[in-house]
Amino acid sequence: MTGSAPSALRPLHPVPRALSGLVDEFELDARGDIDGIELTGVSLSSATVQPGDLYVGVPGRNAHGARFSAIAREAGAVAVLTDEAGAAEAAASGLPVLVTPDARAALGAVAGWIHRTEDNPATLFAVTGTNGKTSVVYLLFAVLSQLGIEAGLTSTAERRIGDLAVTSSLTTPEATELHALLARMREAEVRAVGIEVSAQALSRHRVDGLVFDVAGFTNLSHDHLDDYADFEEYFSAKLELFQPDRSRRGVVTVDSDWGRRIADSSRIPVTTITSDPAIEADWRVTVTSETAESTEFRLEGPDGRSLTTSVPLLGWYMAANAALAIAMLVESGYDLDAIAHALERDGGILAYIPGRAERISGERGPVVYIDYGHSPDAFLNTLAAIRKTTEGKVVMVFGADGDRDTTKRHDMGAIAARGADVVVITDFHPRFEDPAAIRAALLAGARDAVPDGEFLEIADPRSAFRAALALAGDGDAVLYAGPGHEDYHEVAGVKEPYSARDDARLALQEAGWL
Repeated sequence: MTGSAPSALRPLHPVPRALSGLVDEFELDARGDIDGIELTGVSLSSATVQPGDLYVGVPGRNAHGARFSAIAREAGAVAVLTDEAGAAEAAASGLPVLVTPDARAALGAVAGWIHRTEDNPATLFAVTGTNGKTSVVYLLFAVLSQLGIEAGLTSTAERRIGDLAVTSSLTTPEATELHALLARMREAEVRAVGIEVSAQALSRHRVDGLVFDVAGFTNLSHDHLDDYADFEEYFSAKLELFQPDRSRRGVVTVDSDWGRRIADSSRIPVTTITSDPAIEADWRVTVTSETAESTEFRLEGPDGRSLTTSVPLLGWYMAANAALAIAMLVESGYDLDAIAHALERDGGILAYIPGRAERISGERGPVVYIDYGHSPDAFLNTLAAIRKTTEGKVVMVFGADGDRDTTKRHDMGAIAARGADVVVITDFHPRFEDPAAIRAALLAGARDAVPDGEFLEIADPRSAFRAALALAGDGDAVLYAGPGHEDYHEVAGVKEPYSARDDARLALQEAGWL
């Protein structure tokens, strides 16, 4: 079953831990009577507190979380963990207060202790990089499932335990949710977990309290420079995953200088992988066939080992993502021959990745893809893959996030103009920015790159997609980039229901193509 709204998966049968034990373990300053109190969970938000929780109050953008301690108590919290700045407001709730210098920095270790994460026998895979993280996590899940392994994942799109899934609200969940999810997975006897790890997750302590068995790196390209001062700072955040306190082993894609720097700077054993025939690496992936429906590739590893298989996905980069996933599995101890046997038996990797160059059209009419890509590099690769498998013209629909990295917008427009025959610019999560100004920046990039290009500006995404579809027919392709799997459109702080996938299907039906 699949959840339709963001949620969190917690253990169904939590084993209580004594609050006094937590105080002793982390040498916390305890204020109030802690005797006899037991903890069964931990929450960073008063809105998600469940009975028996430790509520953690940290400084927020608009207020200190300790201010909501009384609300947390009403919901069933039995104690509060906070810093000195929040101690007085926390104490006003009447709950015992545990004080530490930096509650957010302590959160991962505390959540791990409460949920007994160290006792979890599952192999933990971490995947980081600008693009491809979600795809690699789903490909890990697919191959593990084909090997008969009970698997779980947490990604930008969803949290999943076998067939049970709930929608994600963050690429990497907060440490409280992540450790609870792993405890739930332990109950379900999950043996391997793929975890998408963003740079922000590393910088903001979301994966604290975990040591990954294998960490994978995809690539680094222009994105998130609203969170990081420059590429060097962004790179340093990613590099943190390849240190002994974070991971035991690494598999690094070395197609770029950034990947080679990760491999050279890593302080853990690293295996390298490439899709570039001019680059030396331990593993090599070669695309042997590309169609609109699938990509076939050969993966060659150390000692002459190899396999040939396919993914039901568009583009060479999906083959590279699949190869990275397989190399990570081998580095964790899975046998390459066993993987090859399972994939040959099943006719390839049986992966479904929501909203990643996802084909939602039928056998007639234009081929329509809905994609989550929202960076220049993602646009470049997806457009190139579509162009390679499309006989007719390529029409692209896209917008740009408001209140996010503004420096990439010009390049997004330029790459779209160079890669597509027709560009339709629309609104995509303008948030609190002026949507017309966002569209203008994208249009400026497109016109600077291709002054005589065919560009349409249509603010409403529903109308924009229908205008694009009206320009396409048999043999053509339409790429709607940005929304991917998401089911909302955020305007001025309000998340309005909107699924690009559902709306595109409706538009195809209206046009008589489905």
